[in-house]
Amino acid sequence: MDRDDRDDPFGDFFEEIERMMNEMATGDAPSADDAGFGSDTHVDAYTTEESVRLVADLPAVSKDDLSLRCDGDALTISAVSDRREYDETVDLPAPVDERSADATFNNGVLEVTFDRADDSASIDLA
Repeated sequence: MDRDDRDDPFGDFFEEIERMMNEMATGDAPSADDAGFGSDTHVDAYTTEESVRLVADLPAVSKDDLSLRCDGDALTISAVSDRREYDETVDLPAPVDERSADATFNNGVLEVTFDRADDSASIDLA
């Protein structure tokens, strides 16, 4: 007896899941270049009165692939590996002293801490 595909209400559903899994595994998805690390990356910012701390999840990135730049108002995180390229600028929640940066990278988690910049400067009268 031949099986009628119309009798399988989940046939199309499972075929679609298999197609998506194959695209993820091979990187052939139509938007694979657009996805980059952005689809895998999550950045959180934490502030205190003295500091600003950013924590970014960067799966499948090695420490040697990372490059960080800061101008006091934004942090740019770049990574280039054999598999991906990533470049994202994150606006900082407060102005920081970029020379005070302290960064660690462990198991795909980047943590960068800055001292907050003084919001005002004293002016000497002559």
